[in-house]
Amino acid sequence: MSEPLHLDQQLCFALHAASRAMVGAYQPLLAELGVTYPQYLVLLVLWEEGTVRLSRVGERLALDSGTLTPLLKRLESQGLVIRRRSSVDERALDIELTVAGKRLRKRAIGLPRAMVCKAALPVDELVRLRMTLRELTKNLVDSPTEKAS
Repeated sequence: MSEPLHLDQQLCFALHAASRAMVGAYQPLLAELGVTYPQYLVLLVLWEEGTVRLSRVGERLALDSGTLTPLLKRLESQGLVIRRRSSVDERALDIELTVAGKRLRKRAIGLPRAMVCKAALPVDELVRLRMTLRELTKNLVDSPTEKAS
Protein backbone atom coordinates (compact mmCIF):
# COMPACT_ATOMS: atom_id res chain seq x y z
CA MET A 1 0.00 0.00 0.00
CA SER A 2 1.28 3.47 -0.81
CA GLU A 3 2.14 5.92 1.92
CA PRO A 4 -0.62 8.58 2.12
CA LEU A 5 1.77 11.34 3.18
CA HIS A 6 4.26 10.95 0.31
CA LEU A 7 4.48 14.07 -1.80
CA ASP A 8 3.91 12.14 -5.02
CA GLN A 9 0.61 10.82 -3.64
CA GLN A 10 -0.82 14.31 -3.11
CA LEU A 11 -3.37 15.63 -5.59
CA CYS A 12 -2.70 19.14 -4.29
CA PHE A 13 0.95 18.90 -5.28
CA ALA A 14 0.15 17.47 -8.73
CA LEU A 15 -2.22 20.41 -9.31
CA HIS A 16 0.35 22.88 -7.97
CA ALA A 17 3.11 21.51 -10.22
CA ALA A 18 0.80 21.44 -13.27
CA SER A 19 -0.32 25.03 -12.59
CA ARG A 20 3.27 26.26 -12.34
CA ALA A 21 4.17 24.40 -15.54
CA MET A 22 1.15 25.88 -17.35
CA VAL A 23 1.99 29.43 -16.30
CA GLY A 24 5.63 28.82 -17.26
CA ALA A 25 4.57 27.60 -20.70
CA TYR A 26 2.46 30.73 -21.19
CA GLN A 27 5.24 33.15 -20.14
CA PRO A 28 7.20 33.35 -23.41
CA LEU A 29 4.00 33.69 -25.43
CA LEU A 30 2.64 36.42 -23.17
CA ALA A 31 6.01 38.21 -23.08
CA GLU A 32 5.55 38.82 -26.82
CA LEU A 33 2.28 40.58 -25.96
CA GLY A 34 3.85 42.51 -23.07
CA VAL A 35 1.53 41.10 -20.39
CA THR A 36 1.83 38.72 -17.47
CA TYR A 37 -0.32 35.65 -16.94
CA PRO A 38 -2.62 37.34 -14.36
CA GLN A 39 -2.98 40.34 -16.68
CA TYR A 40 -3.87 37.96 -19.52
CA LEU A 41 -6.65 36.44 -17.39
CA VAL A 42 -8.10 39.91 -16.77
CA LEU A 43 -7.92 40.65 -20.49
CA LEU A 44 -9.70 37.36 -21.28
CA VAL A 45 -12.63 38.46 -19.12
CA LEU A 46 -12.75 41.88 -20.80
CA TRP A 47 -12.44 40.44 -24.32
CA GLU A 48 -15.31 38.11 -23.52
CA GLU A 49 -17.64 40.48 -21.64
CA GLY A 50 -16.67 44.01 -22.67
CA THR A 51 -16.91 46.75 -20.05
CA VAL A 52 -17.45 45.15 -16.64
CA ARG A 53 -17.48 46.01 -12.97
CA LEU A 54 -14.38 45.32 -10.94
CA SER A 55 -16.52 42.98 -8.82
CA ARG A 56 -17.42 40.95 -11.94
CA VAL A 57 -13.75 40.54 -12.89
CA GLY A 58 -13.05 39.38 -9.32
CA GLU A 59 -15.95 36.95 -9.47
CA ARG A 60 -14.84 35.45 -12.79
CA LEU A 61 -11.20 35.09 -11.69
CA ALA A 62 -11.85 34.23 -8.03
CA LEU A 63 -9.69 37.20 -6.97
CA ASP A 64 -10.36 40.01 -4.51
CA SER A 65 -10.13 43.70 -5.33
CA GLY A 66 -6.88 44.01 -3.38
CA THR A 67 -5.27 41.57 -5.82
CA LEU A 68 -6.97 42.98 -8.91
CA THR A 69 -6.28 46.67 -8.31
CA PRO A 70 -2.49 46.49 -8.91
CA LEU A 71 -3.06 44.33 -12.01
CA LEU A 72 -5.55 46.82 -13.39
CA LYS A 73 -3.31 49.79 -12.59
CA ARG A 74 -0.50 48.17 -14.59
CA LEU A 75 -2.85 47.38 -17.48
CA GLU A 76 -4.03 50.99 -17.36
CA SER A 77 -0.46 52.33 -17.35
CA GLN A 78 0.20 50.15 -20.42
CA GLY A 79 -2.76 51.80 -22.14
CA LEU A 80 -4.81 48.60 -22.35
CA VAL A 81 -7.69 49.41 -19.98
CA ILE A 82 -9.46 52.36 -18.43
CA ARG A 83 -10.75 52.27 -14.85
CA ARG A 84 -13.57 54.66 -14.03
CA ARG A 85 -16.28 55.16 -11.46
CA SER A 86 -19.64 53.85 -12.61
CA SER A 87 -22.11 56.52 -13.70
CA VAL A 88 -24.88 54.41 -12.14
CA ASP A 89 -23.21 53.64 -8.80
CA GLU A 90 -20.22 55.80 -7.85
CA ARG A 91 -19.07 53.14 -5.35
CA ALA A 92 -18.49 50.72 -8.23
CA LEU A 93 -15.53 50.72 -10.61
CA ASP A 94 -16.03 49.90 -14.29
CA ILE A 95 -13.19 48.40 -16.32
CA GLU A 96 -13.12 49.06 -20.05
CA LEU A 97 -10.73 48.04 -22.81
CA THR A 98 -8.98 50.77 -24.75
CA VAL A 99 -8.52 50.56 -28.50
CA ALA A 100 -5.05 49.12 -27.82
CA GLY A 101 -6.56 46.54 -25.45
CA LYS A 102 -9.05 45.50 -28.12
CA ARG A 103 -6.28 45.30 -30.73
CA LEU A 104 -4.19 43.09 -28.45
CA ARG A 105 -6.92 40.44 -28.70
CA LYS A 106 -6.06 39.94 -32.38
CA ARG A 107 -2.43 39.27 -31.45
CA ALA A 108 -3.48 36.86 -28.68
CA ILE A 109 -5.94 34.84 -30.74
CA GLY A 110 -3.41 32.04 -31.44
CA LEU A 111 -2.44 31.47 -27.79
CA PRO A 112 -5.01 28.75 -26.99
CA ARG A 113 -3.92 26.70 -30.02
CA ALA A 114 -0.25 27.15 -29.13
CA MET A 115 -0.96 25.91 -25.59
CA VAL A 116 -2.85 22.87 -26.90
CA CYS A 117 0.25 22.05 -28.96
CA LYS A 118 2.53 22.54 -25.95
CA ALA A 119 0.32 20.30 -23.80
CA ALA A 120 0.79 17.48 -26.33
CA LEU A 121 -2.43 15.75 -25.26
CA PRO A 122 -5.49 14.96 -27.39
CA VAL A 123 -7.99 17.83 -27.41
CA ASP A 124 -10.80 15.63 -26.05
CA GLU A 125 -8.57 14.70 -23.10
CA LEU A 126 -7.81 18.37 -22.42
CA VAL A 127 -11.54 19.17 -22.53
CA ARG A 128 -12.26 16.34 -20.06
CA LEU A 129 -9.45 17.56 -17.79
CA ARG A 130 -10.80 21.12 -17.83
CA MET A 131 -14.30 19.85 -16.97
CA THR A 132 -12.94 17.66 -14.16
CA LEU A 133 -10.95 20.57 -12.71
CA ARG A 134 -14.03 22.82 -12.83
CA GLU A 135 -16.04 20.15 -11.01
CA LEU A 136 -13.26 19.71 -8.43
CA THR A 137 -13.11 23.47 -7.87
CA LYS A 138 -16.88 23.71 -7.46
CA ASN A 139 -16.91 20.80 -5.01
CA LEU A 140 -14.11 22.29 -2.94
CA VAL A 141 -15.67 25.73 -2.87
CA ASP A 142 -19.18 24.45 -2.16
CA SER A 143 -18.23 21.80 0.41
CA PRO A 144 -19.07 22.62 4.01
CA THR A 145 -16.08 23.14 6.26
CA GLU A 146 -15.53 20.37 8.76
CA LYS A 147 -15.68 21.59 12.32
CA ALA A 148 -13.03 20.46 14.78
CA SER A 149 -14.42 18.38 17.62
